Amino acid sequence: MKAIGLIGGMSWESSVEYYRIINEEVRKQLGGLHSAKCLLYSVDFEEIERYQRDDEWNKAGELLGDLARSLEKAGADFIVICSNTMHKVVEDISRKTKVPILHIADATAQHIQESRVNRVGLLGTKYTMEQDFYTSRLESHDIKVLTPGKQDRDLINKVIFEELCVGKLRPSSKEYFKKVINSLVEDGAEAIILGCTEIGLLVKPEDVDVQLFDTTYIHAVEAVRMVLEN
Repeated sequence: MKAIGLIGGMSWESSVEYYRIINEEVRKQLGGLHSAKCLLYSVDFEEIERYQRDDEWNKAGELLGDLARSLEKAGADFIVICSNTMHKVVEDISRKTKVPILHIADATAQHIQESRVNRVGLLGTKYTMEQDFYTSRLESHDIKVLTPGKQDRDLINKVIFEELCVGKLRPSSKEYFKKVINSLVEDGAEAIILGCTEIGLLVKPEDVDVQLFDTTYIHAVEAVRMVLEN
């Protein structure tokens, strides 16, 4: 069994989900008392969020790259960055380690293609929705991406950082997200990507009438596939 190097804490609310899903999936696949071999480096998210806010992505990439190298030295066979947004600096991180990085957008795109969907709505932080590091990755897989309008993008971002990242799951925010999802469907989205690792804590498949691609779940399950391959 390979060892997963998890870079978590962005936020730790979703990192807990990664750990749970990965271990549940390994037990499901192997049975008995099996669990995953994991190394977790959990960051202080306050520092990372400040780099995001101040547009100092190079500093964030330097920091996470050093952590990836530490995980590699500790025995990780590959790296999982437990965040959609921080894949913006995945190239900076990859330069500091020799082991592969499982890209969350590639894993998500594979699941979308398997579902024969090619037009999706994207929810996430404003960085993920507005910048091209994520949408262009999806579009390279021939997936058309729709995002909400600016006012909705700003409010979604606010809910993520001020509520979901600190463990607040408010019914009013769930209803708001459902409204945005319905609007994206009306605009032609065939499915919705929960492109922030915390959104799946708030919005569940049973809450909406459209297919959801929860990137936390997809990323974690794909990590298990890599763990068990060969």
